[in-house]
Amino acid sequence: MTRISEQDIKRIAAVLNPEKMISEKDHYRLKISNRAEKRVLVLEIYPEVLLGRARGMLVVVYTGNSHLQLHNCTGFVISEELGEITFVAERDDQLSGLVVERGASCSLYASLDRALISSDFTKLGVEVMLSGVALSLAEGLIIPEDKADSE
Repeated sequence: MTRISEQDIKRIAAVLNPEKMISEKDHYRLKISNRAEKRVLVLEIYPEVLLGRARGMLVVVYTGNSHLQLHNCTGFVISEELGEITFVAERDDQLSGLVVERGASCSLYASLDRALISSDFTKLGVEVMLSGVALSLAEGLIIPEDKADSE
């Protein structure tokens, strides 16, 4: 698991450009607003919290009409060019990802087959292709399947 540092939080904030950022005792809270499109999103990052029987990183997104959580986050990718952060959680042969954008929007991709992110996207349906393309940014973070099997 990647341990997120205060420096990482500053790098994330530099990309997302939050209206407000608060450092709490056990988490960071960033409020991201897009006034032009009337959107507000709150991102909370818990570097280490009890998640059932084990501890791990928790990423939470609140919007006016949704509440999303990514448990056991194992890493993240910062894309300055796209103005987004992709948080990833790996488990066995599956990946989940939560993409938070500077424009106060987000996308969740859950339980993807690990092989999808390195497959030929032209052979996939549009509805499946989108998730593979979105999480392919995090391909460098992903532990290769053969290495994951030996751990």
